[in-house]
Amino acid sequence: MTMVTINDTTLRDGEQTAGVAFSPDEKIAIACALSKAGVPEMEIGIPVMGPAELETIRAITALGLPTQMMVWGRMCEKDMAAAALCNADLVNLSIPISDIHIEYKLNRSREWVLQTIRDFVGRAFDLGLDVCVGGEDASRADADFLMRVVDTVQAAGARRFRFADTLGLLDPFSTWSCVKQLRDISDIEIEIHAHNDLGLATANTLAALRAGATHASTTVNGLGERAGNAALEEVVMALRHLYGVEVAIDSHQFPSISRMVELASGQNVAINKSIVGEGVFTHEAGIHVDGLLKNPSNYQGFDPAEVGRQYRTILGKHSGSRAVIDAYAKLGLLLSDIEAEVLLARIRDHAVATKNPPTATDLKRFYLENAHYVAIPS
Repeated sequence: MTMVTINDTTLRDGEQTAGVAFSPDEKIAIACALSKAGVPEMEIGIPVMGPAELETIRAITALGLPTQMMVWGRMCEKDMAAAALCNADLVNLSIPISDIHIEYKLNRSREWVLQTIRDFVGRAFDLGLDVCVGGEDASRADADFLMRVVDTVQAAGARRFRFADTLGLLDPFSTWSCVKQLRDISDIEIEIHAHNDLGLATANTLAALRAGATHASTTVNGLGERAGNAALEEVVMALRHLYGVEVAIDSHQFPSISRMVELASGQNVAINKSIVGEGVFTHEAGIHVDGLLKNPSNYQGFDPAEVGRQYRTILGKHSGSRAVIDAYAKLGLLLSDIEAEVLLARIRDHAVATKNPPTATDLKRFYLENAHYVAIPS
């Protein structure tokens, strides 16, 4: 696998999640947090949206953060002129390249698309911009035409082509095949921009990187249009643990960044969201808890400490007596096997009735109800 660069687009595509609108202060805080964690590139907004957006983008670029800043625009005069006002390091100039978009969205031809790329990459250079060409709906483009587009992008002098699976329709196998073809005909940077409509954004991102893509678009918590984008935390941790690839991003910062984006976006993170969900290092099932207590690696694929977390166990319907004994030991109460079995039945009844694990107070109450002859420590 070639060296991988993360280009986080939380502040652009992430903010395009329906109902999400970051304030200027929130965008600045998120940018600072991502940069502090070591994210090397960020796509920070759409300058043509208006003066307020442009002002926020300029405020971020003026911070001098040690991160390459990208802005997004369509391949047209108005968007490019706005991008030139941002002091950004890179501009992504996006243009549709699938036949359905070319015909029904643009009412143009394939040749018009190719000539537009030639013209606007050159004009961007005249404005002092470093250019990435974004191929909107690239995953539905005709394969031969896609190759022509990338040839044209490279010949025009752009540094990067963004392969966008705009509707999230690919699987990892087709992603690998397509990106491999692009890699074989081109030596420019290739960025994978995967959407999650079929739940495959992270898998497709990894497949593209294995095929030779150099850059990966991500968002914190997987925010983004419709079902979202590949999640930053998932891509970084998968690269580390599946392929031994480090991207120099401090994964210990993921919980705090996730929470910051959750609050700013108003989009709650699911309890079972991989890496950053509240419950992903929580264990209840008896077999799992018993295995964890013997050796955490029995039921942990990686140490939660890598992402600033720690595993915990709770008691519930699926608990076993070993977990009950351990929980009561932490309260200073040593149970016999028989006592543990009696209390386990009480704990299971509680979990079914309340849909919640018992608290320490609940556990002491159960103990008093079932074992009056043992004193409760103060």
